[in-house]
Amino acid sequence: MIQQGFPRALVVLLGSAAAVVTLAGMQAVGSILGPVLLALTLVIAVSPLRGWLARHRAPVWVQVAVPLAVVLIVLLGMVAILTFAAAQVAILAPTYATQFNAMVADLQRWAAGLGYGSEQLNKALASFDAGKVIGLAQSVLSSLLGVLSSLFLIVVLLLAMSLDAPVFARIVDAAAVERPAMARALMTFTDKTRRYLIVSTIFGLICSVLDIAALYVLGVPLPLLWGVLALITNYIPNIGFVLGLIPPALLGLLEGGPKTMLLVIAAYLAINVVIQSFIQPKFLGDAVGLSTTATFLSLIIWAWVLGPLGALLAIPLSLLVRALLIDSDPAGAWAAALISGRLPDRGGTPAEGKGTE
Repeated sequence: MIQQGFPRALVVLLGSAAAVVTLAGMQAVGSILGPVLLALTLVIAVSPLRGWLARHRAPVWVQVAVPLAVVLIVLLGMVAILTFAAAQVAILAPTYATQFNAMVADLQRWAAGLGYGSEQLNKALASFDAGKVIGLAQSVLSSLLGVLSSLFLIVVLLLAMSLDAPVFARIVDAAAVERPAMARALMTFTDKTRRYLIVSTIFGLICSVLDIAALYVLGVPLPLLWGVLALITNYIPNIGFVLGLIPPALLGLLEGGPKTMLLVIAAYLAINVVIQSFIQPKFLGDAVGLSTTATFLSLIIWAWVLGPLGALLAIPLSLLVRALLIDSDPAGAWAAALISGRLPDRGGTPAEGKGTE
């Protein structure tokens, strides 16, 4: 008999082309899609609170209002802290003009002592001035204004999704009879996303508090800002720690010289690397279901599609794609194994705790 269907290579090529076109389309509407996905993630994060209220027979409006209020308080509080701190950066930056120029002069003398005091090197060093620090602060403020401009859309989406959440939960439960694979995939997605957010938030808060204390002891200005930044960047896989380290390290250099900068780096390494690399994975366990390579590729792809917001939501978005395209397909066990790094068990699903060797 002649085998029906398309060749596998053609299916792979068509699927890859469709993925590229889809991601490009998502990038084109990123200003709308980003807030939608952020609102969805926040609603999933507080869904246990809604479930607890439902089990205690709270009125429907309470089941909607309480989780929504919790999300809004956290979201608005974080934006307020960042806005205030960024304004302080803009005020503080000009005061470091003298220290910055002195540091540039020291670098020029050090380079000249090594025999590299060429005119090109002097021009390169002289090109770094305090005005660039002010420009960086202004760019931070502009980014915050961009967040504030989309905040109204996020709030409206949160309200709409919170209203629909109870109905959506009943629909998924009813669909389990006719589409068990899809219903199971969606429930697994929400469980893994919620656990990832909870664990990341708890350990992010621990790192943030310790970072604030270390920066306060070292005399680095605006320790609260850098602590909030450390909490936010904790959600960015692989490189989030480095992104949260750069600003306080540079400010430590301007405030106390190379010694303070090295102490800031050492403190961050001792706090963040130990907690995020050795302690946090033990609590997170197999909740994510993504291999190290898949996690890093997720960061690159979603940051390209949605920008900084995509980097923050890289793991939840990858879990959503996995649920819709792989976990909902009974024949997708080996595709799930490739992105999770775990061999399928005899039932055709990736085995928990079994890595590829």
